Amino acid sequence: MNLSSSKKTLTLAGLLCGVIAVLLASNGNPANMAICIACFIRDTAGALGMHQAAVVQYARPEIIGIVLGSFIIAVATKEYRSTAGSSPMIRFVLGVIIMIGSLVFLGCPLRMVIRMSAGDLNAYVALVGFILGIVAGIVALKKGFSLGRSYETTKAAGAVLPVLALGLLLVLLFVPSLLKFSESGPGSLRAPIALALVGAIIFGALAQKSRMCFAGGIRDVILMKNFDLLCVVGGLFVVMLIYNIANGSFVLGFDTPGIVAHSDHLWNLLGMFAVGFAATLAGGCPLRQLVLAGQGSSDAAVTVLGMFVGAALCHNLGLASSGTAKNAETGELVLGAASQNGKIAVIICIVALVVIAVAGIKRKKA
Repeated sequence: MNLSSSKKTLTLAGLLCGVIAVLLASNGNPANMAICIACFIRDTAGALGMHQAAVVQYARPEIIGIVLGSFIIAVATKEYRSTAGSSPMIRFVLGVIIMIGSLVFLGCPLRMVIRMSAGDLNAYVALVGFILGIVAGIVALKKGFSLGRSYETTKAAGAVLPVLALGLLLVLLFVPSLLKFSESGPGSLRAPIALALVGAIIFGALAQKSRMCFAGGIRDVILMKNFDLLCVVGGLFVVMLIYNIANGSFVLGFDTPGIVAHSDHLWNLLGMFAVGFAATLAGGCPLRQLVLAGQGSSDAAVTVLGMFVGAALCHNLGLASSGTAKNAETGELVLGAASQNGKIAVIICIVALVVIAVAGIKRKKA
């Protein structure tokens, strides 16, 4: 089935992705994350020892499954194409920036939508920043920004990340002692491995066939008045909204404990501004980068590696924000906030994005 052939099939893909997110949230994953790409890359980086934040360490089968799902469906439908060579180091830096912005906000664009469906008004503030970041990226694209052309390479080169994902899965299943596991906090909340893996494989396949991309959907609306990709996002949002209302987890407000969010509005906005800007320059949001890497793009794989390094930097250097929570002993509400280091990092990231955008504009020959 060609899921991108009409708004109906795209919406169906979004609905199915939403069902998978609900299954994961209701069977052990953090309810407000479900299948957050940034959070789960951060957890996986922790499991590999790239950072020492004990509460966010777990090799998430969801990250593995999305890559494998995209790879499997791309090979099966003859859409696998091994490419590389489009400004890899810049893409690596963009991946780092995407992760820093995400962990200052506390979530990727996918989690932003999931948080919106739970009534978190902070996510709506972040949406404004995300859109503005995409607009900044579009301005650069219209002026001629380009990361250069990708070239076809050996099929084996494009399969490196899927093979690494498979290797990590085997380690998780058969030699888990090599990995770190959280005993408390978000990293300790996990759906059963089989459900997480199978659900993510289906999610990755659906995302590949529908071209699901949170940045791309908004970009297409602004550039071409094309709402097709937003149908996928809309379908996922509707399913999550129904789920949150049905189980009583929909709470409209800002300082809501349990969502893992903060109400530092300027930094929610600026964090997702950086994510939107970087994703537009890189050609896709964190989910899209995983999917593209699965279908053979070494350029996207480099961006994914950048996100892993960005996750490690966030926790090693104290860049990640804290979420609003209740003190377990006193019951007092402790407000979350962006860290001072995180604020400085976001500003540096935005400056770096402007430099990358300007430097990447191809000058027309006279």
